[in-house]
Amino acid sequence: MRQLKETGLTKEELIHAFKQVLRGRRLDERLWQLTRIGKTSFNISGQGAEVGQVAMVMAFQPEKDYFLPYYRDMTACLAWGMSSKDIILGSFGKEADPSSHGRQMPNHYGSKAHHIISHSSPVSTQLNVATGIGYAALLEESDSVTVATTGEGSFNQGEVAEAMNFAAIKKLPIIFVVENNLWAISVGTEEQYANKEMADRAAAYGFEGIRVDGMDFAECYLTFKRFVDQARAGKGPGLVELMVSRMTSHSSDDDQTIYRSKEELEEMKTKDPLAVFQKQLLDEGYLTQQDIDAMELELKEEINQATDEAEQMPDPKAADILTHVWAEQ
Repeated sequence: MRQLKETGLTKEELIHAFKQVLRGRRLDERLWQLTRIGKTSFNISGQGAEVGQVAMVMAFQPEKDYFLPYYRDMTACLAWGMSSKDIILGSFGKEADPSSHGRQMPNHYGSKAHHIISHSSPVSTQLNVATGIGYAALLEESDSVTVATTGEGSFNQGEVAEAMNFAAIKKLPIIFVVENNLWAISVGTEEQYANKEMADRAAAYGFEGIRVDGMDFAECYLTFKRFVDQARAGKGPGLVELMVSRMTSHSSDDDQTIYRSKEELEEMKTKDPLAVFQKQLLDEGYLTQQDIDAMELELKEEINQATDEAEQMPDPKAADILTHVWAEQ
């Protein structure tokens, strides 16, 4: 694992990165609690992918770049600029939900204010939208870069081939990201694809692909930074296969103990990326346990307040259900 000083990030930036990772984990845990007590209906977790997601986001410039996430990207959306309250509003389906004003499923993240484009439930369709945004940047001679993510199961959709092919032909400023957690719901990788690595597919379209360990913050950040710098300089797209864990079931409606062995699940817990990143920050002198304890207390108060405030917000009005669906004449 590469040392954090290799990133060139300041101590303050690395502490901020850890806080985003920790915020994502604690907020995810809260969303699970809300489903289990019947206050919300659904949750898809990103536990196990938080370190790679935050490292990815820190290589971009959210004030001018665009992010097209998929449903496990809550922590990435937080790092990009959304708040804990924004996320919880979506889970409650409230009118003030910035993703869809309560009209979409939970975990379909979006924020116009933060250049986060909400995706559709049909998986990987956001990659085609990303090519449109990238093409617009090319035509407008903008130096913005677009990042679009999906899972390794979703990466087998036909839309992915179309998006990557067009992006390569036009040398669009897009970074495609496959968050490979080895499971497409209950289907393992041996039944998903025959190529050795998902990153290998980039070569067929004429650009670079690379696989990185999502537990290694420094390696992830430096890889994304190189790809983003290249895209911003007009050198075209890149593909990053981000190897992550899926520490929970596919969703709140799934039970992974049916198809994953007890031994596998126990071993995965010993390699929790949050714990690995925290230990690295402690060992390399960026954090103390007192710092972490204070951060935990602050985030607990933040998430409790966000939950209480979001729950009290008004629901969408039935009369407005077609607002923003049909164009007004």
